[in-house]
Amino acid sequence: MKNKILICIVVVLSIITVAVVSKNKETNHSFFDKDDTIKIKTKEERIEELKIEDYLIGVLAAEMPASFEIEALKAQAVASRSYAMYKILHNESEDYDILTNVTNQSYINKEEMQEKWKNNYTTYLNKITNAVRDTEKEVMYYNNEIIESFYFAMSNGATEDAKAVFQTDLPYIKATTSSWDNETLNNFAVTTNIDKDQFCKSLKLEECNAITIDNINYSASHRINSLEINNKKFKGTEVRSLLNLRSTDFDIDIGESEIIITTKGYGHGVGMSQYGANGMAKEGYNYKEILSHYYNNITINKMV
Repeated sequence: MKNKILICIVVVLSIITVAVVSKNKETNHSFFDKDDTIKIKTKEERIEELKIEDYLIGVLAAEMPASFEIEALKAQAVASRSYAMYKILHNESEDYDILTNVTNQSYINKEEMQEKWKNNYTTYLNKITNAVRDTEKEVMYYNNEIIESFYFAMSNGATEDAKAVFQTDLPYIKATTSSWDNETLNNFAVTTNIDKDQFCKSLKLEECNAITIDNINYSASHRINSLEINNKKFKGTEVRSLLNLRSTDFDIDIGESEIIITTKGYGHGVGMSQYGANGMAKEGYNYKEILSHYYNNITINKMV
């Protein structure tokens, strides 16, 4: 009788164990469960299936200058892998896992890399391939969950809180300093002249004879949260989008026939600054230190 009871207990425990393992596998969905592949939707609207590490090589080639320091490229590899995994976990489409444009992450194939890099093709391809391989399967976690690892090109000297841009509070992405982004970088500050009529048309202003700028509200990182133009209220992100500005750190000067706008930095400002990461790498920081600066209280581990 005791033996029968023991057998029953073992069987029940085995069933529970299988159920827990299956549940965890589903919860911690991994592209490594499906032969290390990811389905992408290209800009030509094609669905392609790639090895995840090959996909990441194409992402690095598109998203970060291959001339950057190797530790910055490694940081980008982990950030891009984490972002891709987050999108896979939260994507409701059954046709593909991720888009290959700025909506998600840009991606280029090897033919496009050859066109982009010319004589440096072999050198740069080997470099970014090493950055991907040296960080193979590594992703960032916050509270044991893979993070939505936003990144961008260049800050104005500080990064932005995720909530200010995406209206989502991400505890691992808060405003922080990025002193490596400064006037020493090319195109840190850029001035653009916009025809006054075009300015009014883009912002759908009814009156264009006299333009007034009032009630400018800044975030802690000196980006514009909101402002009023001719008594019409805009979000800083809205003005940036409508006028195709490089960032939401902008100053507007009103001329007789033109609007002169000077921006600092490039991108939405949330997460890792790529130029900041390169500046840190030049000072001797490794990729894990770079990532830990731009993302709060994260851990970096290999997926299994």
